[in-house]
Amino acid sequence: MTVTDAPTSSLLERIQPAEGGREIHDPATGELVGRTRQTTVADLDAAVARAKATQPQWAAVSSQERAEALNAAAEALEAHAEELAILLSREQGKPLNGPNARFEVSACVSWLRATASFTLEPEVIVDEESGRSVLHWRPLGVVGAIGPWNWPMMISIWQIAPSLRQGNTVVVKPSGYTPLSVLALIEVLNTALPADVLIAVPGRGDVGERLSAHPDVAKIMFTGSTETGKSIIKTAADTVKRMTMELGGNDAGIVLDDADPKALADDIFWGAFINTGQTCAALKRLYVPESLYDQVCEALVEVAQQSPMGVGLEEQNVLGPVQNKPQWQIVADLVASAKESGARILIGGDPDENATGYFYPTTLVADIDPHQRLVTEEQFGPALPIVKYTDLDQAIEWANELDVALGSSVWGTDPDRTEDVAARLVAGSTWINKHGAIDPRVPFGGAKESGFGVEFGIHGLKEVSQPHVITR
Repeated sequence: MTVTDAPTSSLLERIQPAEGGREIHDPATGELVGRTRQTTVADLDAAVARAKATQPQWAAVSSQERAEALNAAAEALEAHAEELAILLSREQGKPLNGPNARFEVSACVSWLRATASFTLEPEVIVDEESGRSVLHWRPLGVVGAIGPWNWPMMISIWQIAPSLRQGNTVVVKPSGYTPLSVLALIEVLNTALPADVLIAVPGRGDVGERLSAHPDVAKIMFTGSTETGKSIIKTAADTVKRMTMELGGNDAGIVLDDADPKALADDIFWGAFINTGQTCAALKRLYVPESLYDQVCEALVEVAQQSPMGVGLEEQNVLGPVQNKPQWQIVADLVASAKESGARILIGGDPDENATGYFYPTTLVADIDPHQRLVTEEQFGPALPIVKYTDLDQAIEWANELDVALGSSVWGTDPDRTEDVAARLVAGSTWINKHGAIDPRVPFGGAKESGFGVEFGIHGLKEVSQPHVITR
């Protein structure tokens, strides 16, 4: 298969339409970042047709050659890492430093290389005189990837890398809030990949709906809100598509009474405020025993005061704006409702609504009712409710009572006790003395209405493959 040549112009120039297109503005400054082309449903149909036509040839390429292509794509990303990080910071708002833009681009490289190293071998299920059964893992065909605006590059890679590794072709529909980041990512990847194995289709909701319903798309991979996920599931039902759905979360963290507040404060803070709280598997509600409550609150305030928020391209900042105005309003409304309920604001909670950019100050909320809206509804922004408990069983009950269950965490010093509490939590992943610590080798997915299917590692490869048993 022929690999495309790499153009020499800047990425932003290469991905923008010659004229027209929809303007994308920096959520930190309001400045114009660039323009994105808007594909139509007809364009989507053409893209799927190209991907379908190319897929058998890509599937016929050896596993080793596909691994080499992913590694070459990783090298191409490394060569453009700073340019990609700057574009990501301008479009999404996240700072260059901290667990943000440069981190995200680096994670894309790591995930490509890790996925290239995984090999899904046939499994001998039965081998005896009566017969032999071998389970093989075949490509599905065309995978439709629908991504979010919070980690637009990294989550796209989570969808793209395993799909390509297993011989599928991929059609990507990026979020309308952050299309430029994903278009630039795919522009770079395609300098190392054969033509038409990976195609981007930026566009409105009708394009995403058609992708979900398209009869020639074998699987949909979606990361985003539970509400949108339910709509996609319904749309895809008529063609009985395979699906991986990583949906909304409202992750609970439980601090045990033997924890060391000062030692854990930094990790708890960044578990909650990574990407300024705009992460599906961020810590979004923290349960703290009465005996440690004041110490934990004080330690978290200290970390917050030392974590500057501002324009992403300014090197000192590690927290940025909320990516878009609707999400900013959700955060503002939830914090306002907490204030009205009598909760105590430890820091933040007083946004300047006339300021440039969608900045919401880092906010810690104490003395809050465990069933207040800021606790029970996903804020997806820089606000953390800290709930006091006196009975551990009650805290576990509170942690488990919501309809979403993506991640959770337990914080303490006794390994046996933290393991016991972790086993009682309902979630796709539970971390001990950390939160959101994903690894490309370790399966990741949700429970309850946080979705189904898993990503990463060998298990993730199986999710983008058709099991095929041959028995003789």
